[in-house]
Amino acid sequence: DLSTKVLVFPQETNDSYMLVKATPEQPLQNFSVCLRSYTDLTRPYSLFSYATKARANEILLLKPKPGEYRLYVGGKSVSFPFPEGPPVESQHVCATWETSTGIVGLWINGKPRPRKGVRKGYTVSNEAVIVLGQKQDARTGSFDVGQSFAGEISAVYVWDSGLASRDVYSAMGNRPFKAPLFGWRNFPYEAKGEVYLKP
Repeated sequence: DLSTKVLVFPQETNDSYMLVKATPEQPLQNFSVCLRSYTDLTRPYSLFSYATKARANEILLLKPKPGEYRLYVGGKSVSFPFPEGPPVESQHVCATWETSTGIVGLWINGKPRPRKGVRKGYTVSNEAVIVLGQKQDARTGSFDVGQSFAGEISAVYVWDSGLASRDVYSAMGNRPFKAPLFGWRNFPYEAKGEVYLKP
């Protein structure tokens, strides 16, 4: 149970990341990803990278610049601009996607952004490698230091379903109502390079 801990990525590198040692048992018709990050980076960086043999950006949660999140599904992306708060504060983000409509929902610190759409009718492969803190340009590899994360990540949860606002709030408090595929209270991880688990 990592509910009182954070992952610390102390510096920008092309060889430090957190490998998530779990994948969905079935291809995904829907998914949701939530996590909390704390960083002073202003350049693009990757938070959550789910890569398959066919596509490096099968699911990718990227922050291209302050005041914007971008979610990729099956190699196509949608962007969510938002007003930045104080320069350095932790940010909780949740992203959801459903195949039937292609609708993407995004919440920042519990507040929903206007919904958008991408990849209606697509199915996400479950033969994936999941990485935190790096953008995979090939499955488990081809990392670019210029897209690496430095800072802290915690409260990571993944579901094979959508979320309502109450689910987002419960995930923010590390007490999800809805059982995740995997989450911070039973997180199957392996640290690669310089990534540390700290209170």
